[in-house]
Amino acid sequence: MSLLTTALVGLSGYVLGSLAWGYWLARIVTGTDIRRVGSANTGAANVWRVAGFKTAFAVALLDIGKGSLAAAVGLVVGGGTGAVVAGIGALIGHWRPLFLRFRRGGKIVATTVGVALVMAPLASLAVAVLWWLVLLSTRYTSVASITGAIALPPLVYVFGGSWAEVLFTVGAAVAILALHQANIRRLMHGTENRFTIRRPGAPRRAPTPARDSGRP
Repeated sequence: MSLLTTALVGLSGYVLGSLAWGYWLARIVTGTDIRRVGSANTGAANVWRVAGFKTAFAVALLDIGKGSLAAAVGLVVGGGTGAVVAGIGALIGHWRPLFLRFRRGGKIVATTVGVALVMAPLASLAVAVLWWLVLLSTRYTSVASITGAIALPPLVYVFGGSWAEVLFTVGAAVAILALHQANIRRLMHGTENRFTIRRPGAPRRAPTPARDSGRP
């Protein structure tokens, strides 16, 4: 790809990654600014706490979808390299969305899965299954996300991914671990919140104020 094409592919990935579905859907469903409650990020896990499973599931699918769309556009324009460039752009966009004025977004987990779904679909599906298994066994979304992030690079390699794709997932895993630092500290101190599945009709607890510091 030419330098101009590379820049345009990266920019398109960034714009797609900036689609702040967690913020928008939580705002529509509950009227709440998702960045001011719970873990203060726009990812599906925090939406689950505030707006319930159905809204969170929709957010997760949309975040996966925007990662896949970005990677697919990059793949069509520039092959495997284009998919990696667009994928990087999508992750940056999800983390610091254009549509939220570059303020804090999400922790890039679902968007990473979406990008990997185009690069290495079997690896991505395996990580999605692993994520749910870890969540159901531990009830910690942070543990599920960290486990999935660590497992993704070797799975991409095992399923025949290129070195560029493996390196992309290594970088994504490092970023996910960095973005979960507060969660890791809480896990170490035994203060991380576990998820509970609400019975139909059971009252939802009021969302707690944001705890993760580190906003710019």
